[in-house]
Amino acid sequence: MNDTDIATERRTATPAELGFSMPAEFAPHDACWMLWPQRPDNWRYGAKPAQAAFVAVARAIAESETVFVGVNDDQYENARNQLPSHIRVIELSSNDAWMRDVGPTFLTHPDGRLAMVDWEFNAWGGLNGGLYFPWDKDRRIRQKIAEVLGIERFITPLVVEGGAIHVDGEGTLITTEECLLNPNRNPDLAKPEIERLLCAYLGVEKIIWLPRGCFQDETDGHVDNLCCFVAPGEVALTWTDDDSDPQHAISREALGILEAATDARGRRLTVHKLPMPGPLTIAETEASGVDRLSSSRPRQPGDRMAASYVNFYIGNSVVVMPRLDPAHDDEAHAILENLFPGRRVVAVDAREILLGGGNIHCITQQQPRV
Repeated sequence: MNDTDIATERRTATPAELGFSMPAEFAPHDACWMLWPQRPDNWRYGAKPAQAAFVAVARAIAESETVFVGVNDDQYENARNQLPSHIRVIELSSNDAWMRDVGPTFLTHPDGRLAMVDWEFNAWGGLNGGLYFPWDKDRRIRQKIAEVLGIERFITPLVVEGGAIHVDGEGTLITTEECLLNPNRNPDLAKPEIERLLCAYLGVEKIIWLPRGCFQDETDGHVDNLCCFVAPGEVALTWTDDDSDPQHAISREALGILEAATDARGRRLTVHKLPMPGPLTIAETEASGVDRLSSSRPRQPGDRMAASYVNFYIGNSVVVMPRLDPAHDDEAHAILENLFPGRRVVAVDAREILLGGGNIHCITQQQPRV
């Protein structure tokens, strides 16, 4: 085989065929990537309260691993002065701050190589229900990070956000039909074709489909707000015992599917219930601080937010969870301490992140150790 043949094979082979796969979040990391919030039509009062929350998250994760924060040029000096010196601030333009969804999905190879999947991104629905326009800067983030790290980038036309998938690192992926089968994501692809592409690009062998994500989740039901792997064969699930709350039926439906499922290695899943905070709604003062633009999602007083303790980040030595509701914060903290006995659970005030439409897992992306 000559050099041309090898190059052609490399271009046509999928990551799985080349031996790459996506590790679990609870596997060791080299770093965590974040972005800096600033857009006034999503974050109230010029994003100053949100910036303080992002700094707290970055500080907590930096106890555990290197943290990179990408910043638009006009906010570089502000971010650099707010963030501790050991957190690496780099100029990385974005339309908003959801690194989980606009950033790369990292892959590793048994020979020690790092690579990434560059999904298509359309701002959670494009012109059919998307959350803002334009999203041109967000689409370039993955290419820029690949060049910074000097790693291979596998480009796919499949529209997938990082928050739409969770893997166990042993061949199993969990996602929701509400998101990946939504007509505003991949309207020309049927479920079997989406499964084939997920397996080809992430190196997984089995996909567990949950019907819906959390109630009123503006991402069209991202799984990372509802359910996540905490260990091989174990998942955490957001839960409420209040059968009058719409979330109850969603969580009960998911519980039945998870308890009946087996993973790629044939194991039955153990499901750990995390209490749902709230319900939490946007206050009048919180909504009044947001600019109203036709190209972005409005924030109205009384709107229910898709609050979830499942939206936490698993670092090397810490688990960073959102502090959202005094009635349930301590219970959720205790459950996570039991699930991660080798890590310190750090609770961060995260309502300001929730007001923007997501939470701690949504604003972070782990770079696995190779």
